[in-house]
Amino acid sequence: MSSAKTRVLGPVHYFFLLAVFVGGAFFCFKVYEFLSTIRRDDIAGFAFDPVVIYGFVAMGFGCLLYWAFLSGQFKDVEQPKLDMLDNFAKYEAHDVAILEKKPR
Repeated sequence: MSSAKTRVLGPVHYFFLLAVFVGGAFFCFKVYEFLSTIRRDDIAGFAFDPVVIYGFVAMGFGCLLYWAFLSGQFKDVEQPKLDMLDNFAKYEAHDVAILEKKPR
């Protein structure tokens, strides 16, 4: 069964890998075009602000991703879901206990 899954998932992974690389290539081309308009005299300042903003946003997301890896937030991605369900059950039990203590 696992070999059948591997054969099915292989082409899907390659497709998404290709899609990510093509999207990244187009983004790099866009940044290159922005940078090339900065060098021209006719619209010298047109692309400077978007490129700087793209750079700061990308660095911010990169720092957040780096921090998440360093703090171990990707070690067990299923545990927060289970903790939330446990907390919900505790809150519900607490609410039921409060309602049972109220005089009617």
